[in-house]
Amino acid sequence: MAKIDSLIEKINDGNNLLFNELYGTEEKVLKEQAERYSNLLDDFQKTYGKDDVLLFSSPGRTEIGGNHTDHNHGRVLAGAVNLDNIAVAAANGSNTIRIKSSGYPEFQVDISSLAIDESNFYTSNSLVKGICAKMQENGYKTGGFDACIDGRVPKGSGLSSSASFEVLIGEIINVLFNDGKMPAVENAIIGQWAENNYFGKPCGLMDQTACSVGGLITIDFKDPANPVVKEIDFDFVSTGFSLVITDVGGGHDDAASQAEYASLPTEMKSVAAELGAKVLREVSLGQIVKKIPEIRKKTGDRAILRAYHFQGDNQRVVDQVAALESNDFQGFLKMVVESGYSSFMYNQNIFDVVHKDEQVVSLALALSEMVLKGNGAWRVHGGGFGGTIQAFVPQEKLDEYVETLEHVYGKGSCHKLFIRRKGAVKLDL
Repeated sequence: MAKIDSLIEKINDGNNLLFNELYGTEEKVLKEQAERYSNLLDDFQKTYGKDDVLLFSSPGRTEIGGNHTDHNHGRVLAGAVNLDNIAVAAANGSNTIRIKSSGYPEFQVDISSLAIDESNFYTSNSLVKGICAKMQENGYKTGGFDACIDGRVPKGSGLSSSASFEVLIGEIINVLFNDGKMPAVENAIIGQWAENNYFGKPCGLMDQTACSVGGLITIDFKDPANPVVKEIDFDFVSTGFSLVITDVGGGHDDAASQAEYASLPTEMKSVAAELGAKVLREVSLGQIVKKIPEIRKKTGDRAILRAYHFQGDNQRVVDQVAALESNDFQGFLKMVVESGYSSFMYNQNIFDVVHKDEQVVSLALALSEMVLKGNGAWRVHGGGFGGTIQAFVPQEKLDEYVETLEHVYGKGSCHKLFIRRKGAVKLDL
């Protein structure tokens, strides 16, 4: 624990190497982050009247390879990014967790009763309760604490604000009550479990794992209860390319659109089922092709196309990792574009056929190709049907790219990011 005044002094001394690692070296950015932390520390002191606290940070994540592969036990390539959620926290000696997030009223969670409450689905309260329930089940201690949180992972950005929040809460409990002994991957699994069971939303494990572990990682979900996580030693900064995520908007919450999204894993699994398997990871492309005449009568053609995408993108992750490990960045970029084309043509998660006149992702990809073709890469980012796209942009094209995309999607819609090495952590200043 540290005194708030001491932490503010360290944050503002202008020579914070940890901040360089988390947020880069731009003076303006570092000043903004120092103000952000100082304001949150002041807010905590005013709200809870305590002076001995700990600081935490949990990154957002970007999916780099493997689009819609995790839910069929495939492989992904993902990275933690420099947009994060931060927290000031301290134990309070009770059975109540009190959390005040910037811009929102405080909410409280009584952890003396941890039963699932479906009327509480889709709330932060339910996520916190689910994390506590699973940590107790796994043999960890839990307890009441106070926390002030500031979130800079934009909701709906495809950078996984919910997963970042989940592993942030898990790490706070891990440090405050368990001496930090819970492994990062277990923190991720607990966060996913809470989202599935207490929040009421089915999701894969990629988001939580990338946020919790940090850095550039590849994850193999062949056994989803025990995902194999491998860190990739590659310095994106040295390439001279920027990773740009653009919020293109779009997407619908009506039942028809939700059904469109849900059809992705369902159709993939329907192809696997026709071959006697539960998920596509259990079958080969050759097996699928051999049985296409029979399968298409049961599943339709789109399901087979989506299965074809899965097989291609699942192998592409292996090839992307090999390219990065051998420092073949141009080969890696070529595969990013290939993944994007596969998502468009075969996985068909670029636009919602229910609202076919609204094709925000398609247009953003066309604009990206116009600026970057032959010198960069672009693809859909995350679930698709609206939301975000991802691009690797060379420095000499960065201004043109941002101006082109923001001309259509609005000022501030482009986020220039980098891969940060730290996942969800306590900050030792």
